[in-house]
Amino acid sequence: MSKTQVYDRWHLSRVSKERAASLTSCEHSTKARNLYASDCHNIGMRWQVRWRDHDGRQHKENFDRKSDADKRAATIQADMSRGSYIDPQAGKETFRAVAERYLDGAIHKPSTSDNAAQLLGKHAYPALGNRQIAAIKRSDLQSWVKDRSQILKPSSVKVTFGYVKTVFRTAVQDGVIARNPCDGVKLPAIPKPEVHPLPKEVVAALIAAAPEQHRSLVLVAAASGLRIGELLGLELDAVELHKGEIRVIQQLASPARGVPYLTSPKSHSSVRTVPLASNAVAAIKTHLERFPVVPVLLWDKTDPRKPVERKAHLVFRDNGKAVRRSSWNRQWAQIIKRANAQLAKDGSPLRVPDGTGVHDLRHFYASLLIKYGENVPTVQKRLGHAKASITLDTYVHLWKDDADTTRAAVEEGIGDLSCDPDVTSQL
Repeated sequence: MSKTQVYDRWHLSRVSKERAASLTSCEHSTKARNLYASDCHNIGMRWQVRWRDHDGRQHKENFDRKSDADKRAATIQADMSRGSYIDPQAGKETFRAVAERYLDGAIHKPSTSDNAAQLLGKHAYPALGNRQIAAIKRSDLQSWVKDRSQILKPSSVKVTFGYVKTVFRTAVQDGVIARNPCDGVKLPAIPKPEVHPLPKEVVAALIAAAPEQHRSLVLVAAASGLRIGELLGLELDAVELHKGEIRVIQQLASPARGVPYLTSPKSHSSVRTVPLASNAVAAIKTHLERFPVVPVLLWDKTDPRKPVERKAHLVFRDNGKAVRRSSWNRQWAQIIKRANAQLAKDGSPLRVPDGTGVHDLRHFYASLLIKYGENVPTVQKRLGHAKASITLDTYVHLWKDDADTTRAAVEEGIGDLSCDPDVTSQL
């Protein structure tokens, strides 16, 4: 490793005898050595730090004061000795360039990659994209978070900031910057309102309001707790009607750009078998009789290493094609509109709450499991949650908190214990 050195740009201490004869010593000469004016004398900054990086490339930085140059030289030498040296030129790379490198190399599901690219492109690039990544400070990012909080929900800010933070982490790991400026940035608090399951009457109205080809989908969503992607990616061989079960082994992804494709479920825990009630089994049978399965040509990316285009036997389709999420959202809005109209016509005070999605049928399903005595591990397994804490954080308020049952449980267990020695001795 080469040594970092400090040079005096204004003066020369070593010149040939011929040149020395034509030069006069400078005022900085000493008895020990003569100094001669260089071609840069009194031009620009006097002191220059020179060093070579680990790849042998030379770098230079100029300073007015020798003390500043010495300090910088010592820092560079120490960083190179510790292996933490950062090339000053590397920090001139733009945030967008580092982000694109991260997106190209990230090992994500295609849907996650699409989401990351979309969020970075829409919310990060306009403010940060063309800036040198080393010039972006923590205060800049805090201001950016404040700005995005005006138009995004706190949960969306958190997701978007997570991708931005990963871009800076990539820059740190690549030796472009020394530290991540995202550390210490405060995000808006995410409110966690309690889940209020839909009333059974509202669920019934949604099922009735669905068009015939999607009516069984809505009922099965309420009777199984499957996510919308899992429902739309459900194939015939995963429906075992004779057992009354659905096997969740994949989901249908609908990117903002491009065509739908099959991919693996949300997590390993999402791969599961869900028992079906008899009415759900009957609904699927009726649906298959009315709308026989027609193969749909789709890319299967459940194994990202070996994507294959194949014929998928989807249970739920839209006019013979895979259901695009955008198309489903429009249809769902119409279902809610018709359900509310029917509830009003029937004189019911209930309505489908604003913002209700198919995911609320998943909450309805979870509330049924809890209401009829299923424990936390069972609810977690049926919903495909990765951790029991997710189940508890979402639904803990739905489990009964009954003082009478608590009292009865303790009395059943230790009700025969007493402080009376005579009674205790008889146990």
